[in-house]
Amino acid sequence: MDRLSPREARELQEHLAGRVQLQPLPASFSVLAAADLSYLKESRELIAVIVTFSWPDLSPLETVHVTGPIRFPYVPGLLSFREIPAMLQAYERLRHPPDVFLCDGQGLAHPRRFGLACHLGVLLGLPTVGCAKTRLCGDHAPLGPLRGDRQPLLLDGAHVGYVYRSKTRVKPLYVSPGHLADCDSALHLVERCLGPYRIPEPLRMAHHAAAMLRKRACL
Repeated sequence: MDRLSPREARELQEHLAGRVQLQPLPASFSVLAAADLSYLKESRELIAVIVTFSWPDLSPLETVHVTGPIRFPYVPGLLSFREIPAMLQAYERLRHPPDVFLCDGQGLAHPRRFGLACHLGVLLGLPTVGCAKTRLCGDHAPLGPLRGDRQPLLLDGAHVGYVYRSKTRVKPLYVSPGHLADCDSALHLVERCLGPYRIPEPLRMAHHAAAMLRKRACL
């Protein structure tokens, strides 16, 4: 994957996008995973962290991480080729694989309908949901200022996710299905993961773990 040119990576995205299956997330499951990455700029490495939680109470179960070299350049729309190799290595260290995966990134809300959450879900054969902090593509109607306000995110007229206000008068989140999920169940999952902050608790805890590992590596 890391030896592809950007053109080849785009062609692979278009091919793999045909494997994405959209359907409601499982009505019940036991383990949720969340992942985040930190970059070590001085060494051209990244740290991939996966944290698992019992569902639905979100008690932490397991945290794993790997540190590896950055082998793919930063190209908008091709982030998964830069980050997924390390995430797959971290996934292999889990003693108890998750049933559902929450990703810090785009899912279907991607120019080729194949963001990081779709890519990871297809490779692992797992239900995945993308929850991004910024919009990559698509349009939506004006969003209200209150927590819980939402608008469909449309790409070429197709519903690819939701713009969702997770905290009053704070920037919204962009939630989209990855694989074996759909727009409504993806948003419902994110809503059930929210605490007092803008970012869903599983992603916030994974981000904190990645930041602590980066700090330790830089000492």
